[in-house]
Amino acid sequence: MFATLAKLAYQTLQKGKGAFSLAHKDMSLRLLKTMAPDTLAKTLPLAPGTIKALHGAMDALLERDWQDGEDGIYPTELLFSGPWKDWAVRYPLLWLDHPATWDRLRRRDFRDLPKTINRQHYPDYYLQNFHNQTDGYLSDHSAALYDLQVEILFNGAADPMRRRLLRPLKHTLPRLGTGRNPSRPLRILDLATGTGRTMHQLWAAFPRSQLVGCDLSEAYLRQAGRWLAERPGGELPQLVQANVEAVPFVDSWFDAITCVFLLHELPRPARANCMKEAFRLLKPGGVLAVLDSIQPKDSPQFKVLSENFRRVYHEPFYGDYMADTIENHLDQAGFELVLSETHFLSRLWLARRPP
Repeated sequence: MFATLAKLAYQTLQKGKGAFSLAHKDMSLRLLKTMAPDTLAKTLPLAPGTIKALHGAMDALLERDWQDGEDGIYPTELLFSGPWKDWAVRYPLLWLDHPATWDRLRRRDFRDLPKTINRQHYPDYYLQNFHNQTDGYLSDHSAALYDLQVEILFNGAADPMRRRLLRPLKHTLPRLGTGRNPSRPLRILDLATGTGRTMHQLWAAFPRSQLVGCDLSEAYLRQAGRWLAERPGGELPQLVQANVEAVPFVDSWFDAITCVFLLHELPRPARANCMKEAFRLLKPGGVLAVLDSIQPKDSPQFKVLSENFRRVYHEPFYGDYMADTIENHLDQAGFELVLSETHFLSRLWLARRPP
């Protein structure tokens, strides 16, 4: 009876998040058409059945999310987690940010970044207003709004998609082999950790592990530190400012590495370098879990959705990502592909460094 009520509460929460996200996007579009019609991107019409397929994929994602919690892959309370109070307080800032976004779109200025940053500290491809975001990834203002924006973009399904890497990691990590001292905690690195949402999931699923998150943005790491510090119990994860192409750790240090929603924001050479760096950092037998956007070859029914996303949001490398083959990057880095599967609007690859 309790499980039934808990599942009903979870479904209600997710449906509420979905309805709120759709309402927000509808109101934003209406406002855009009224206040800044000249900034509207030209989108392609959806094929018949796309919306139905989207709802079906969402339902399958949420059912699997609930079942993984029931199976003990992660605590069921993780299904209800979220900085709700912070999001409620910050929500009005999304609306106040619209005029600045419209102005950038009119000017076609996608490198409108804070004047205070030292551009020499970042690769050129990083210095952009990804998805039209004020300050790109380089301010506390941006970091404060990012997770709320992502939740709305994915209709409340961002965390359920992130959690899809936890089951395969749980099943794979105990079989790393006898070379690892069983008394030593697992070492897990989250590449491009951003504000730490994936680390929240990892911390709940692997409470006795040593977690490290790296990101280029000092502002996003500050936000991650604030939210991670609010979680009771356990050793706080280590946060390191670093480029995913050159992470400051010795070879073969980590048992597992995660990489969530990063590759589509990298140019192809950087994607390849990121996979090579993950290989270097992993112990022999260690595993890499990559979760990113779907690609047309795996989800042809959502090809137009992906194309419209590229047109509406400033994602300079997304078109190349859609045509890229992630399996090739993994193979060229030296990995063995363990599995690849699709969950709603995300694609998961699990790869292993040979023993």
